[in-house]
Amino acid sequence: MITRMSSLFLRTLREDPADAEVPSHKLLVRAGYVRRVAPGGYTWLPLGLKVLRNIEAVVREEMDAFGAQEIQFPALLPKEPYEATNRWEEYGPNLFRLKDRKGADYLLGPTHEEMFTLTVKGEYSSYKDYPVTLYQIQTKYRDEARPRAGILRGREFLMKDSYSFDLTDEGLSESYKNHRDAYIRIFDRLGLEYVIVSATSGAMGGSASEEFLAVAETGEDTFVRSTESGYAANVEAVATPAPAEQPIDDKPAAQVHHTPNTPTIETLVDFLNANTDRKFTAADTLKNVLVKVKQPGKDWELLAVAVPGDREVDFKRLEAAVEPAEVAMVDEADFAKNSFLVKGYIGPGAIQSNGIRFLADPRVVKGTAWVTGADKADHHVVDLVVGRDFTPDGVIDVAEVREGDASPDGKGVLVAARGIEIGHIFQLGRKYADAFSLDALGPDSKPVRITMGSYGVGVSRLVAAIAEQSHDDRGLIWPRNVAPADVHVVVAGKDETLMSAGEDFAKQLSAKGLKVLLDDRKASPGVKFADAELVGIPTILVVGRGLKDGTVEVKDRRSGERVEVPVAEAVEHLVQVVTS
Repeated sequence: MITRMSSLFLRTLREDPADAEVPSHKLLVRAGYVRRVAPGGYTWLPLGLKVLRNIEAVVREEMDAFGAQEIQFPALLPKEPYEATNRWEEYGPNLFRLKDRKGADYLLGPTHEEMFTLTVKGEYSSYKDYPVTLYQIQTKYRDEARPRAGILRGREFLMKDSYSFDLTDEGLSESYKNHRDAYIRIFDRLGLEYVIVSATSGAMGGSASEEFLAVAETGEDTFVRSTESGYAANVEAVATPAPAEQPIDDKPAAQVHHTPNTPTIETLVDFLNANTDRKFTAADTLKNVLVKVKQPGKDWELLAVAVPGDREVDFKRLEAAVEPAEVAMVDEADFAKNSFLVKGYIGPGAIQSNGIRFLADPRVVKGTAWVTGADKADHHVVDLVVGRDFTPDGVIDVAEVREGDASPDGKGVLVAARGIEIGHIFQLGRKYADAFSLDALGPDSKPVRITMGSYGVGVSRLVAAIAEQSHDDRGLIWPRNVAPADVHVVVAGKDETLMSAGEDFAKQLSAKGLKVLLDDRKASPGVKFADAELVGIPTILVVGRGLKDGTVEVKDRRSGERVEVPVAEAVEHLVQVVTS
């Protein structure tokens, strides 16, 4: 197949788009792969669509290979199934809601657990029908508050979502492994550098959960891994090891100290070290952070989160910990409504005596003593002991995770990196089967509740993830099985002899089964070379001045290596390069 640039719907750009923040966004727009329509919405132009479809084909092949079956749901969905699982409310403002002309409520599907469950319930009734795995590759819609980074975080995106249905937990584990292995094959075939990390299940529910992250400095996800073991986790899923409880009897009595002008941890530590005979660090203090949370369908309420003073609250970890509730920091109006909260000097006493839920970091265990606010301006209390002077209402693991922290598995320390989520797999269990009473009649004629798994791949996001990892300062560099063509033939001149030779090479390569992008435009060689590097086809054939001497140039876009090849051998040389 030959695609001629003279007629291709393509316009490359020399300047980065004004709103572009990351390399993939800049290059996909400049190379004419996508165009922005609205915040979080992009048109796929011909070259971009070819890349998208190539990735989609890899995903489909690996899903089909282990027996998954493809179906297709509508994107426009009725409200009622999502009400049955409470997700009509739980999704909050991320859900696109609309009404039809009769006033009935609909949504644009962000994910399709309900539809898959109801479909299986409608078709299958016997244990003999199971196990089954169904999948679709379909457009999803989420009203992102801050769509950014081009197609990395959009409001409309293409996703492969699949669901396994099993009779037993052992069957679910096998289905989960099948998907995990398939994802490894998919991402290996796409040439990605990626890690598999433990993750949270979030609003999806369920138990076991892992993310596949493409390693990229521009990624929104931070993950950590151990220096001495295979431990790796998204920071939202890192479990802080709790220290052993301590005896209470040997602790000194709590004492309130006048600590003028110490509203921060730093000023407090400096004051105590200058005015007492003990030495304190920020880790000896307890920071009580006030936030507000809103459960679906309910009003905002205050929540106090206590973390060691040498740590900050990680807002992403906090969001994951309270899902499906929304969370926000308190503001001046909240302090004004709750005068018992003395900013900079908040302690457990005022929090708990006024009915505010009080959750503490795992390190705040029985017998530990802390310096914290005394609920009075310019005053702190020293040696406030857990289990004696206060007891938190529960545990919340939301303090920042830092490089150098001990690995939760007890082996080595943690190092951090950033990545782009490209896949996520869950063992859902029976959450959705319970909501819709999805049962199979067992061999003893008794109902068996089905257990489910959910598995997603961001197909359109993969285009951007590959671009983030595969580019240089001149443009994109696509892996061969993703590129919109196998060979980019550049006719470096307007001479008819060169044009005729370029056409002949393109036809011969096409006859050999290769996909060819032929630059037959009446443009200067400099423009053509710049566009060839920007567009990123992995192999470039230059038909130029060497033709009169019987040679053409073959360039490897990734390595930059250039090879002069005799005209008579060029086609076979290129076939070998592409197919090897």
